[in-house]
Amino acid sequence: MAKRRYVARGVPGGYRIWDTKARRWWGDHYELCPDDLLAELNGFADPSRITALLKRYRALRR
Repeated sequence: MAKRRYVARGVPGGYRIWDTKARRWWGDHYELCPDDLLAELNGFADPSRITALLKRYRALRR
């Protein structure tokens, strides 16, 4: 199995996405682990699908 570029890391209060190639945080702070977003980022990385997932996770925070 290939090494994954994006991984979820636990931080106080939830999760953040760590970019292993750029060595920095990617995206927002999430209360729940964004499994489907991680799968899309590490998989096909379709921009429209990523945008839809980001909108969904932002709506969950409200």
